[in-house]
Amino acid sequence: MVHARAVRPPAYDAKLESFEEGSFTATGLLKVVRNGSFLAVVATDEYQAIQAQQKAREHARWARVPALPAATDLNAHIRQLPAKTQTVKNQGSTDALDTPGPRSLKASYFKPYHMHGSIGPSCAVALFEKGTLHVWTHTQGMYPLRDAIAKMLKMDAEKVHLIGVPGSGCYGHNGADDAATDAALIAMAYPDKPIRVQWMREEENAWEPFGSAMCMDAEARLDENGKISHWRYAVWSDSHSTRPGGDPNNLLAARYITEPFLKQGAGYSGGGYRNSEPYYTIPNLKIDAHIFQGPLRVSSLRSLGAYANIFAIESFMDELAFLAQRDPLEFRLAHSTDERAVAVMKKLQEMIKNVHTGPNEGVGVAFSRYKNSASYCAVAAKVKIEKASGAVKVLRMWAVIDAGETVNMDGLINQTEGGMVQAASWTLNEEVKFDEQHVSSRDWTSYPIMRYNDVPLVEVAVIQHLELDPLGGGEAAQGPTSAAITNAIFRASGKRIRHLPVRAEEIAG
Repeated sequence: MVHARAVRPPAYDAKLESFEEGSFTATGLLKVVRNGSFLAVVATDEYQAIQAQQKAREHARWARVPALPAATDLNAHIRQLPAKTQTVKNQGSTDALDTPGPRSLKASYFKPYHMHGSIGPSCAVALFEKGTLHVWTHTQGMYPLRDAIAKMLKMDAEKVHLIGVPGSGCYGHNGADDAATDAALIAMAYPDKPIRVQWMREEENAWEPFGSAMCMDAEARLDENGKISHWRYAVWSDSHSTRPGGDPNNLLAARYITEPFLKQGAGYSGGGYRNSEPYYTIPNLKIDAHIFQGPLRVSSLRSLGAYANIFAIESFMDELAFLAQRDPLEFRLAHSTDERAVAVMKKLQEMIKNVHTGPNEGVGVAFSRYKNSASYCAVAAKVKIEKASGAVKVLRMWAVIDAGETVNMDGLINQTEGGMVQAASWTLNEEVKFDEQHVSSRDWTSYPIMRYNDVPLVEVAVIQHLELDPLGGGEAAQGPTSAAITNAIFRASGKRIRHLPVRAEEIAG
């Protein structure tokens, strides 16, 4: 086996103008692979491949490309992008919201780009031998990736053999498919030897497809009884799935080869408005989705658009409960007719009834039914605010989940616990940043994730239904966890968090 590294361009659309191969040397270098603007080096061992990659960067000249909108307000920028608009739900009339009154409320929310943050970077091994390409990969879609690679290489799919192996995992679409594509291209240029391609940390962070940044606007009116009579909601989102799907247009390296495959359209739009309709009884409501193509590469990340939509809706429900001067859970229960939704909220109410809060502490709650058709989940969070700095510490979290018939109780509890911790990290810490050229969040300092000493105590209760079909539980907790945390921050500090991640300076004082 030999080792290889791709030499990435400085920006998404940069083209390789020249490479000074005649003056390029490196210890252990076996081959320089150039296919259009795709550039890679092959060396005897891995460290030599890393050194060759670093030296090759100095010999490559790339064409300049238009700058990314780094200096702009991303929230405002997204709203100005061309978008495909569709009405998700239109029931009754929301015209009454055009005339604001003392019982009406309006708020805007924002979620930044998130990365998968896989602890181990992506990796693949490829071997082209006797007319067959073998690729060892940790992709989530073996046959779609095989067909995409075959089309990219203009090979018969029967001559492309993918072998699934354990690798760096994620919930969604990280760099696994792209590492496999790198290895396949290099193996074709350097046959009869297994080629190992190991992405570096900065490569994984900068080039994987991210979860889309999103904007959400909500407005509502309460009737004289303190119940929601009118609701209007709009969401702006990029695609939430650009997996290969048998098409090389979504493979990173395929963009740069001599005959490039360029991304067509925004991809799957439904993920953007997932859970955009509140799971409550509201007589008049309208939901619109605006699907745009943003500046960064995007694809599937755990729960797709549901995380941001539920964060916005459940934060807004908390604001409406405050306006109505109602207990947050009782306010939600007053708008709920689904017995299973009522059951998880009442169970949560029971779990937290004896929880006490000290100075600068607060408890927040939230609820959702994932996709409005799958698992039910209610979450509570207790936080403590350091008043001087605004730092937030999540002390404890509770969840109640109803996933129908639970076949593996430990598995469902573990999925829910992990989802809550991951969502807490998204909410408090995570934001992909970029400069005018490319992504700048390339390590764990510039893209911090929750550390072990920040993880709160988590308690999960499961409502078992042996008489019902099982439902997936892996993505039910993310959205309500985020809203529960920000609602708890309001209870502790009086400050509403509508823009993620939570910023200490907005809470301090």
